[in-house]
Amino acid sequence: MKRRKVPLRKCVACQQMKSKRELIRVVRTPDDTIMIDLTGKKAGRGAYLCGDVKCFQLAKKSRAFDRALKVNVGAEIYEQLAQDFIRVEDEYQALRAAGGDDDDE
Repeated sequence: MKRRKVPLRKCVACQQMKSKRELIRVVRTPDDTIMIDLTGKKAGRGAYLCGDVKCFQLAKKSRAFDRALKVNVGAEIYEQLAQDFIRVEDEYQALRAAGGDDDDE
């Protein structure tokens, strides 16, 4: 049996290459709204981030989303993303623990 290719993406903060399922996608939609996309399928320009608060803090400090999303991300948007990220982090970790790591088959 032929193994399927696992898509890899790079975290904008720590620069580690990981499978797409291990990362959280932040998307800039066509109407310039910036939000967290857990499905990974929303239309727009995406940036990937590890599911770790330390990586989010590093991305905020280095303004990595500005470069990755090719738009000036304001402080209020970073604050909104921080609140969303903390809320989503628990859901994301639970999803991964429940079977999100089935890429090895």
